[in-house]
Amino acid sequence: MPDDAQTRAAATYNAAADAYDDPANSFWDRFGRRTVERLGLPRSARVLDVCCGSGASALPAAEAVGADGYVLGVDLAGKLIERARSKAARRNLLNVQFRVGDMLDLGLPESSFDAVICVFGIFFVPDMAAAVRTLSRLVRPGGSIAITTWGPRFFAPVDAVFWSAVQTRRPDLQQLYRPWERVAEPDLLRALFPETGAAKLDVMAEPGAHTLRSPEDWWPMVLGTGYRRTIEQMSDADRALVKRECLEFIGNSAVSSVEANVVYAIATTES
Repeated sequence: MPDDAQTRAAATYNAAADAYDDPANSFWDRFGRRTVERLGLPRSARVLDVCCGSGASALPAAEAVGADGYVLGVDLAGKLIERARSKAARRNLLNVQFRVGDMLDLGLPESSFDAVICVFGIFFVPDMAAAVRTLSRLVRPGGSIAITTWGPRFFAPVDAVFWSAVQTRRPDLQQLYRPWERVAEPDLLRALFPETGAAKLDVMAEPGAHTLRSPEDWWPMVLGTGYRRTIEQMSDADRALVKRECLEFIGNSAVSSVEANVVYAIATTES
């Protein structure tokens, strides 16, 4: 992907690595595993997982395809790749490898995988349709490509409070880095696939919620997601004020969950 987009994504998620796997952020594993379950991977399959993070979909995929299968996870953030490797080692998964790389410049042969997965990553690429076409070429005839994105109202209602607090202190950062909104509806996601030669395309919106065990759960969610880019550009004092305003809203409004709506797309290539 272009250097500026690549640099932003790598910097954001290398910074977020320290909170990425916090228990408050269990949504990574939840939706990564759900994507793999929807794919129904056969045993012995070869799978590529791009924007793999710390392994939320790559590790379940490795379990699904078994010892005779193979999974390659790729991410721009080296610190997340280190976490993914550690998780695989703890689970004794020998059929999965992880590497730092750009999903659009992998140097892999065409038609070399039974499935390609991209969970919460396609929206970082400026030309998403071109990215889906590039990934589709890596899938063998009759294989599948799975793209999962955030749906509308990401982490509402606290998301709006967060951005309002940012606006008050750093208006120049207001909504600076919310790329997931570019493809948050089924029709927007469906529009990425027409030129991929897919024989079948299933797109499904799944409404959902993510539980906040306490107001304090919100801050690891900020630090371990794409919000981190905004926070990294703020002073310690401004960060503290944004945090306080968010946590006070959650406590005073008795917010027990935020919206976590997801859109899944699975395309099957021509046999």
